[in-house]
Amino acid sequence: MRRTAALGSAGALVAGMLISGAVTAPTATAEGRHHRVSEARGVELAAARAARTGIDWKDCPTDWGLAKKIECGWVTVPLDYARPDGKQIRIAVDRHISTGTEAERQGALLYNPGGPGGSGLRFPTRITSRNPLWVNTAKAYDFVGFDPRGVGHSAPISCIDPQEFVKAPKADPVPDSEADKLAQRKLAAEYADGCAERSGDMLPHMTTPNTARDLDVIRAALGEKKLNFLGVSYGTYLGAVYGTLFPDHVRRMIVDSVVDPARDNIWYQANLNQDIAFQKRWDDWKAWVAKNDSVFHIGDTPEKVEQAWLTLRAAAKKNPIGGVVGPAELIGFFQSAPYYDSSWVPVARTWSEYLKGDAQALVDAAAPDMSDIKGNIASENGNAVYTAVECTDAKWPTNWRKWDRDNTRLHEQYPFMTWANAWMNLPCATWSAKQRSPLNIKTGKGLPPVLIVQSERDAATPYVGAVELHKRFKGSRLITERNAGSHGVTGLVNPCINERVDAYLLTGRTDRADVTCDPHATPKP
Repeated sequence: MRRTAALGSAGALVAGMLISGAVTAPTATAEGRHHRVSEARGVELAAARAARTGIDWKDCPTDWGLAKKIECGWVTVPLDYARPDGKQIRIAVDRHISTGTEAERQGALLYNPGGPGGSGLRFPTRITSRNPLWVNTAKAYDFVGFDPRGVGHSAPISCIDPQEFVKAPKADPVPDSEADKLAQRKLAAEYADGCAERSGDMLPHMTTPNTARDLDVIRAALGEKKLNFLGVSYGTYLGAVYGTLFPDHVRRMIVDSVVDPARDNIWYQANLNQDIAFQKRWDDWKAWVAKNDSVFHIGDTPEKVEQAWLTLRAAAKKNPIGGVVGPAELIGFFQSAPYYDSSWVPVARTWSEYLKGDAQALVDAAAPDMSDIKGNIASENGNAVYTAVECTDAKWPTNWRKWDRDNTRLHEQYPFMTWANAWMNLPCATWSAKQRSPLNIKTGKGLPPVLIVQSERDAATPYVGAVELHKRFKGSRLITERNAGSHGVTGLVNPCINERVDAYLLTGRTDRADVTCDPHATPKP
């Protein structure tokens, strides 16, 4: 999936990327094995119920903001799959039926955009908007989106008042002193406490394996014997977990921009690796800005662009722009450039306008809109789910000295995102809910070939993740977009990739060997 930018609990506006890290998982205990057996039985029972009940499709609520011809419904799942007859929650789903003939139809294609914390409900709009990349697939598949547990309309969780969450300016995420670090640690601990106070009954069950179980129940409710799935960003880890738990339930699976699924990477180490990758992609963007200095007038070398960034950052720290945009808000806005190529021009143009004297454009882009109550609720909810899933999925270091040592070291060479990312994830160090051990991702009996798509220089999900999943899912195929780094490759125009995605979804066919594609077009100012 992909996540939009969200305010970190410790005061930094940072991207909700799918990454955080964990300590090596301990050996499974007998109690743990018994719990997994209970969960496996629970999901079988829940899926059987859902298959009998189906989904009562109706017009979508108007305040969901979805186009006509998209239908909405609910799927009921256990909060705790080890207790399938206990508390139930409802998962919001939507669909647009396939556009082709009955003979062309192949079933439903489910989608997760990432996060964790992202809503997939806009996926069917790829049909209503006639997105040219998906017209062929739309003839064969119903496009089905859903809000994962805890997200949006699916038993949403919260950790702090949304208006308080978005207000600005926040503290500079880069600490100047031990006192600054102590203040951020206090904010992170308070945020973790807020999650427990506001959503405590949900937290122990906010895990990727439970979302994968929900996905299987949705599959059953749709009347599908096997799952067709497209996962982007964190959605790739969801797909990897689903493929491990339910290998013989998979029909087609595409994972795009891949989380490294190694157990010792989920999630603490993953965030550290992300800091390095973001710096590299930030450097790519600076080189592009310098190359186009005749348009933007920011600096004609990457070094001059970096100096302009540091100057802007220092000025905003001393006197927040418009009274609301400080270093944290700048990072929240500027980090979209290393995240997505589609942001290269808008970010550079806004910066250029600021240097010409138009500060309002930067304020409009980087500051929160306190009047957007609905949007602020969604932003806070997304961050709450991100935190809950990553903190509960895996065990995190609890010793502050380790966090301090690791992030201080990284910041020396990779300063762009390191401390902002650290504070965003620090609530996991004082998390109250039981932290699980990550699943060992592997090939199970019946798993068909999985199509893996990845750009070489992706900031949010470094390339090594795709290579690792490729090793673990036997028979998978890897498409590499070389010399490219935008996140979410299947949404970009690149015929070398688009044609293979279509062929796989429509026929199940993959190339005889892995494929390397030239990059998509570089943005033009």
